[in-house]
Amino acid sequence: MKKYKLSSFFKYLIISAFAVLFTVINPTGVLASEGDEEEFNPAELINHHILDDYVWHFWDGHYGTIFLPVIIYSDDRGLEVFSSSNLFDEDHNAIPYNDYEYHHSYLASTSGREFIDVSITKNVAFLFINSGLLLFVFLAVARGYKKNEGQAPRGIQSLFEPIIIYVRDEIVKPNIGPKYERFLPYMLTLFFFIWFGNLLGLLPGAANLTGNIAVTSVLAIITLILVLINSNKNYWVHIFNTPGVPWWLKLPVPIMPGVEFIGIFSKPFSLLIRLFVAITAGHIVILSLISLTFIFQSYTVGFLSTLVIVFINIIEILVATIQAYVFTLFSSMYIGMAMEEHH
Repeated sequence: MKKYKLSSFFKYLIISAFAVLFTVINPTGVLASEGDEEEFNPAELINHHILDDYVWHFWDGHYGTIFLPVIIYSDDRGLEVFSSSNLFDEDHNAIPYNDYEYHHSYLASTSGREFIDVSITKNVAFLFINSGLLLFVFLAVARGYKKNEGQAPRGIQSLFEPIIIYVRDEIVKPNIGPKYERFLPYMLTLFFFIWFGNLLGLLPGAANLTGNIAVTSVLAIITLILVLINSNKNYWVHIFNTPGVPWWLKLPVPIMPGVEFIGIFSKPFSLLIRLFVAITAGHIVILSLISLTFIFQSYTVGFLSTLVIVFINIIEILVATIQAYVFTLFSSMYIGMAMEEHH
């Protein structure tokens, strides 16, 4: 049994090593490291990965780039839709197009005209991929559940059913209480959306979806809305008339009510910051270690960096799961606290 587990560990280690090597041996990085035409810039590499963009690069060259659709609305021109390839010349240098000028993570008007940008950027495209994968997986799980009703789960159902039961019985039910079933679909969606996004973000060429503060903000705002909608009288009494607190901390200067009121918004804020920082920091560390190979232009440094990156990637897989667990756990706790009855 131990021998089997050890061989499995080395098998996954080798697979991870090849995945990291695929990331390191990137034609874009190799060309930059030669230094004949352009000096390698690690900050540009890191920003290119963690920031949003109108193009999706997998490797250097025209065939390694996906040009995403640009969708813009303005009062004077109405709706405009065009490919982001129009914003670049044959050498992939940014050029103005139709009064629009490309910057790495945003567009600007050359004439200062105001417009609304609802383009399908790299993170938005990755959001669709993540959501599509969720639908594909759990529709398959639902079909398996109907097909194997009353029998032991098989196939993909056997993989995800224990995780679903764990989220229900160990995270949602103990923290929300008797009315947990109302929130179980949201909590399961929240957990798997973050988990899948975190894991997919570790793949070579992937977007930094769950490390985007706009995405984490929306998830935290949804949790805040659920807290406010489902909060009861006891929740607000606890905020504005905190029990067990001396009167002089409530009147004439409402110190404790002010602190408790700020806490309503600081709790979801901590959720979005925790997920954003944890995922983005992990990507920055990995990309920084990859950059050492091209900075020193040394095979020895590249080999040692690759070994370290393999183990950091393994840790990042653990972090991806922990962050999904923590976000779901605290969301359940905040909703449960808002619905808790007076003892």
